[in-house]
Amino acid sequence: MPGTASSLPISAVERSIQPQLKWAVGARERGLKPVDPGLEANRRRMVELLGELAPAEGFHATILDGVKLRRSNLSEPRTPVLYEPSVYFVASGRKRGYVGDRCIVYDANHYLVLSVPLPFECEAETEKGEPLLGISVRLDVGIISELAASVDRFTKAQPAYDVACVHATPLDVALGDAVVRLLETLRSQEEAVVLGPSIKREITYRVLCGPRQETLLAMLGRNGDHTRIHSILRAMHVRFAEPLTVAGLAAEAGMSVSAFHHRFKEVTSTSPLQYLKAVRLHKARMLILHDGVGIAVAADRVGYESASQFSREFKRLFGHSPTAEA
Repeated sequence: MPGTASSLPISAVERSIQPQLKWAVGARERGLKPVDPGLEANRRRMVELLGELAPAEGFHATILDGVKLRRSNLSEPRTPVLYEPSVYFVASGRKRGYVGDRCIVYDANHYLVLSVPLPFECEAETEKGEPLLGISVRLDVGIISELAASVDRFTKAQPAYDVACVHATPLDVALGDAVVRLLETLRSQEEAVVLGPSIKREITYRVLCGPRQETLLAMLGRNGDHTRIHSILRAMHVRFAEPLTVAGLAAEAGMSVSAFHHRFKEVTSTSPLQYLKAVRLHKARMLILHDGVGIAVAADRVGYESASQFSREFKRLFGHSPTAEA
């Protein structure tokens, strides 16, 4: 019958599925598990859209608050970074994050979920001459709270007591569809403003529906000691310039110093003092790099009393001096 799939010429049908079939055959030949054709179709569209929206090297802000695009034309060595609570999707290439003794790989088939501000080390790998292309969506506690209150199964979810703050998670077709639609809206300022916020909300919902539900729900205060650590991490991220001490932070969390230190390291894979130092140095680097602030002023603004100590610790973390950064 006219208009039905069976009435199409065989060549047309073959052409419509050829890319997915070709990829699946290649995957089998390399001993890999074939990817769902829907996932591969989403990936290809993400690559097209990111290539259009992020044509130049580096990070790109968008009209949507909390949505950033990333392009890297070359592989990048292991480098200290500071991520905010977010979901990060990779369309092409691969990233490896190093948190304590963990290596977390996220790529076109796995997205990154991060529930607290976290300094760690990351390297980027391009493949077959293609750039690394990615998009990050900041997690909004207000949206998570609204969804948790309105969806019965989230309300009844049992707390987990061993929740790390960062995970790589397999991407499914529904979540990939939402990411593609978010990128589509960014091509139009009007559509981004009108449709973008609802798609961001959908992405949060679909992450909540996935295996990292408790990682997000821990941000709402449902997880005992780990929730208190999440609160302290957010406070440290804001009050990094203050003379914070481990004893003082433990008291704010209502925990003994030893319990606080233990739980803090469970969540972040680092100690409170190392975390605070990394946050201060990353904040100072942004002041120097983007705001043109002098080295001594940057050191003072992030809480260092000694400029020489600041310079030593800056070089130890980033591999070069603040002067070279400037």
